[in-house]
Order: sequence, then structure tokens, then C-alpha cells
Amino acid sequence: MKSIRLKPGKERSLLRRHPWVFDGAVARGSADPGETVRIDSHEGEFLAWGAYSPASKIRVRAWSFEQAQRIDAAFFRDTLRRAIALRERMGIASNGLRLVHGESDGLPGLVVDRYGDTLVAQFGAAGVERWKDVIADALLDITGCPRLYERSDASARALEGLPEVTGWLRGDGPTAFELQEHGWRLGLDIALGHKTGYYLDQRDSRLALHEYTRRLGFGQVLNCFSYTGGFSVAALAGGAGHVTSIDSSGPALEQARVNLTLNGLDESRATFLDADVNASLRRFVAEGRQFDAIVLDPPKLAPTAAHAERAARAYKDINRLAFKLLPPGGVLFTFSCSGGIGVELFHKIVASAGVDAGVDAAILGRLGGACDHPMTVTFPEGEYLKGLILMRKL
Repeated sequence: MKSIRLKPGKERSLLRRHPWVFDGAVARGSADPGETVRIDSHEGEFLAWGAYSPASKIRVRAWSFEQAQRIDAAFFRDTLRRAIALRERMGIASNGLRLVHGESDGLPGLVVDRYGDTLVAQFGAAGVERWKDVIADALLDITGCPRLYERSDASARALEGLPEVTGWLRGDGPTAFELQEHGWRLGLDIALGHKTGYYLDQRDSRLALHEYTRRLGFGQVLNCFSYTGGFSVAALAGGAGHVTSIDSSGPALEQARVNLTLNGLDESRATFLDADVNASLRRFVAEGRQFDAIVLDPPKLAPTAAHAERAARAYKDINRLAFKLLPPGGVLFTFSCSGGIGVELFHKIVASAGVDAGVDAAILGRLGGACDHPMTVTFPEGEYLKGLILMRKL
């Protein structure tokens, strides 16, 4: 077994069971992409078993902190079984859910979602790429699903020196599905949609918007970066008078129209704009428009902490404009899915945007990924999705 020796003092994070070893922490040792290595302290003490990635800044991702653990097919089967059993205990009332959530489930770089009887997997790191066939076979065996589609096309693959790969990994069949959650029907395509086909992590947030709409009776709702209209369906189903959805993808907006029809919602209560969100917000401010509720769910702007400063300016700008469009008593649902923007920083960004807009707001609630997207106490970076519900003070 090949080993990696760390520099003095660089063992502290592993002793806290954080699964990442950065390239600057390695004193010596190397291995092939995805190969299992023993990680030792500078003094030679065992710390963990991990997957080596020569092309990545995250040079090693830990599989296990138990010295007696063998990293073999049985290890992956057992780890997958535990992750899937956890979701079964949650009793999620949807035919779409996350079964494996990377580091939080002890499988760094692996994401697996289930849509009905079809699995969709992303292999985002060299370690899980090396064990891809073993993992694929174990997933089908444990779940009983006959098909597995691969969506290894996330930007993280390039950081690992891996090419993009998409297509059927096991079995075949249609790629269009109908997601069912909270009594709604939402169409998606696992081959074309974002992530593995849909933003399953926002399941609880969509329900929160629905409940606020039902209780507060929003008249005009603005859904920015609307994608295929999940939040729009939630608001209209909650009784919103009118929802304006903005996205720069025409096909996504067409699917949003279809989703309204699937749920028997009146399209005359909806406006779809194929446009730039920032430009649209500025135009609305200039026109004196106001909205009773606004949803800001932009794409990932800071994949790492290195991008945080530039992303913070972008987040602040759209939140500042949104605050200007809220009347007193209006509610803002604002999100960041950027791993490089922590919860505290996001709060500060939104607070600063309010100050610049001359608006004071009360925080009514905090939002995060749905329960099938867990984070662990040893891996705070897993809390990539964070959101705030704010009401402009009367």
C-alpha cells in the first residue's frame, strides 16, 4: 500500500475527521489517480485511508479513519447501504430524492439521486471514478433499480483531471420523468436538466414559499433564476395572484409552462421572461414596480473560497435591487448555493445589501438543503446551500 506523509502540524484536520488533504499539506508520497493510500502524520502515525488525486488541489480525500478498514468492494457496498438506509428512515414523500451526498455519506465526490426506478450518479473525484463499476453494480443491487444514468459533467471533474462523461452506465430507457412532491407534478429530463436533472435540495424551500403564500396572500410574486418554475408552481398553488418568472434559458421556461399545465394552474396568472435577471431587476426598479414576494435563487457564483470576493459583490447587487422592489411587509426568499460563501458571510452580504437599499428587514427563517442532503459536524463545507426568509419592516 502506498503512503502519503504530511508536513508537520498538517494532521490536525484529519484528527478532527475532516476528509480533505490539500496539496500543500503533503510532504512526500504519490500514487495513481484514485488509488487508495495510507495517510500518515509527519511522525509516521496512521491518520486515514484515502483516494489520491494528483491533478487536484485536494490531493487526498479520506475514505476511512479506521486503520483496520479495508478499502475494497465490500467497503463501498456497506457504505452505500448505510447511506440508502438513512434515506429510507426519513420517509420522504417524493419519488425524487438524494441517496448519496458525497463526503457527508463517507463517499467523497459521489452524488446519487433517484427518480422513480432510475438512478442518476455524478462521479466527481478520482477515487469514486476508479471504483465506478463496483459502485454502479452495488447501487443497482441495493436499490433494485434497473437503470443508472451518469451525469459526470460538473465542473469539479476538470479540477480532478477527469473528462466529462454522460450517458447510460447501466441499462437504458427514457430520460424524461415527472417528479412528484408536495402534491405537485414537475417535469424534468435527467439528460438535459441541471445537476442530475432537478434541484432536489430545494424541496423544503419550495414548500416554505407555498406556505407563506397561502398564509400571507401574496399578490405579485417575482421568481428570479426560475429554471423550470418549481418556485413558481409553489407560489401559484399557494394562491399567488400572479407570478413573474425570469430565466435566461428558453427551454427551461418552456418546461415551466408545461409544469403549470401539469398542475392545473391558470397560465394567465403567470408571465415568463427570457431575460437577464440583473438587467430585469434594474428595469423594474426604474419602472417603480413592486412585488409582494421575491425569490432569488442564483446559480453557483463561488465554487471555492477563492471566488468569494467577486461572488459577494454579485450577491449583494441582486439582493440590493430585490430589496428596492419590496413594499413594506414584502418577503424576500434569498439563497446562495456557493460552497465558497459561508452562512455568516451570506448573512453579512444580505445585510449590507439592505443597508445600501435603505431597507430594514426582519429574518423570519433560515433555509438549507432538504434532509436527504445532509451535512456532518466534521465537514462544514457540506452546507453549500443556505437561504434567508426576510420581511421588509412595515
